[in-house]
Amino acid sequence: MSLLDRGTPPDPLDVLPVRPLFSLTSTDLADGSALPLAHVDPSAGGAGTSPQLAWSGHPEQAESFAVTCYDPDAPTGSGFWHWVLVDVPASATALPTGAGGGAFPGLPAGAYHVRNDYGSKEYGGAAPPPGDVVHRYVFVVHALDVPKLEINDEVSPAVVGFNLAFHTLARAVLRVTYQR
Repeated sequence: MSLLDRGTPPDPLDVLPVRPLFSLTSTDLADGSALPLAHVDPSAGGAGTSPQLAWSGHPEQAESFAVTCYDPDAPTGSGFWHWVLVDVPASATALPTGAGGGAFPGLPAGAYHVRNDYGSKEYGGAAPPPGDVVHRYVFVVHALDVPKLEINDEVSPAVVGFNLAFHTLARAVLRVTYQR
């Protein structure tokens, strides 16, 4: 029983237009497993480092990618966006560990972050309330039909999500969990 007794929200991909899938792997994360502390927010005892991600098998016509991490189980009524990276060039097929924070080492040229729900323009690690239910973290690489989303870094994650609904050709998904 959770301190915040409530129903289970749907998986975010269950309410979006269905798209083909391609492969997403990570040397830091294992699909279906618990999120390692390295990728948990410092406020929850972790290091707050973005995970390594690599993707393959995406449609040849992809002109760019976007990377998102979303927690549908946050007790907000609207979930919680942990990572929103857009305009990743079509030539990119991976992000190294740590590319989502600090000096953005390994971030592809032209890619930029939109403010997450922490209010910062970088990866923000998991930090569910102590004693709450197990939270799901859905990492998605979206293959897009445009080279740029034609937005700026001041828009909300919801605006990015709206644009992704219309420009996503295919998705690669990795789901992990975390509870404290």
